[in-house]
Amino acid sequence: MDTYRYKAINEAGNTVSGTLEAESGTNASDILALRGLIPMKITEENGDSSETLWNRIQALAEGIKDRDLILFTKQFRSMLNAGVPIIRTMQVLEAQTESKGIKQAVTAIIADVRQGSTLSDSFEKHPKVFSHLYCSMLRAGEISGNVPGVLERLIYILAHESKVKSDIKSAMQYPLIVLIALGIAFIVLLTFVIPQFVGVFSKTGLELPWPTQVAIGMNVILKNYWYIILGLLIAVIFGFRQYFKTKNGKLVRDTFLLSLPVLGPLFQKAAMSRFSSIFAILQSSGVPVMQSLTILSDTIGNAAIARSFDYVREKIEEGSGIALPMKKAPYFPPMVVDMIAIGEESGNIEEMLREISKHYDDEVEYAVKALSDVVGPILIVGLAAVVGFFALAIYMPMWDMTKMVHK
Repeated sequence: MDTYRYKAINEAGNTVSGTLEAESGTNASDILALRGLIPMKITEENGDSSETLWNRIQALAEGIKDRDLILFTKQFRSMLNAGVPIIRTMQVLEAQTESKGIKQAVTAIIADVRQGSTLSDSFEKHPKVFSHLYCSMLRAGEISGNVPGVLERLIYILAHESKVKSDIKSAMQYPLIVLIALGIAFIVLLTFVIPQFVGVFSKTGLELPWPTQVAIGMNVILKNYWYIILGLLIAVIFGFRQYFKTKNGKLVRDTFLLSLPVLGPLFQKAAMSRFSSIFAILQSSGVPVMQSLTILSDTIGNAAIARSFDYVREKIEEGSGIALPMKKAPYFPPMVVDMIAIGEESGNIEEMLREISKHYDDEVEYAVKALSDVVGPILIVGLAAVVGFFALAIYMPMWDMTKMVHK
């Protein structure tokens, strides 16, 4: 048993400190929770490391997984439905969640709620764990007095988002693996295979065909300037990463992605599916249209489409409806505009949005399948081109050497 010094918050909201015996920092945290205390800092008495700091580092490294957030929200909804007091609910959630990032956030949320903050305000202090959409939905639930009902809709959104992202990742996984394997094969052939033949070809005095000359030239460049190439590659990647973190960089990147053949329509359909499902649920949860569009702009995941939402919001502020500015904004397909116009006219926009969501869910599935069907042949052609190039580079001089011998 080791001795741990702790600082915690008691049930009265006051900060207390002291020492206790425990087998580990995690065990010490559990003991404090059983005493009704919320740990703020736990340090081994004779150690120089902080358990809380280590947990934060681990939480930063691992990120927040979709399944952990969905499970947390489901448990949150179930306990509120059962009538469990909010503080007790959060304490149970803190103990049950396996995500260190969520656990750290919930610990701080409990302390904030004890001090009088609302749930939504407390959640908003942790944007890396709980998105703007999550907090806005929670606020709508507080205003309407139906937090469990809003959480039910939020669970659907989170599960829907996770499925769409998973489908797109699955479609991209195979091409990425093949491209990486192709790049490795190219470098191996250029670095280890071509040099074996260079000496033989140079002794023959033959005029080497252009594929062989190109291969030898690439080998010389890679052999003598690999460190420059590597440095430039790292600099370019780092430069693009930094640029894409800027507002203009995100806009340029996302506009380019939407303009790509095959991939562009897939990203647009995924965005329309996300937009319609989230917008429908925000409307049914009582979130005002202007606030809904702001949330959509922040959570749509594409800067180019987000700019279109900003344009629509500006036009609505000027007194326009929703469908008309969407018709003038880019990236909104005619079907989306027409169905929203029908929803506005009939006063049943939520139902229209749900129908749009169902349609584009199916469209995303078809687009993912189409992507797989198109990418496969393209990769095969690319592989054949690489193999064919090196085959010509090696066997064309050998063929010329054979003809010389027969002469």
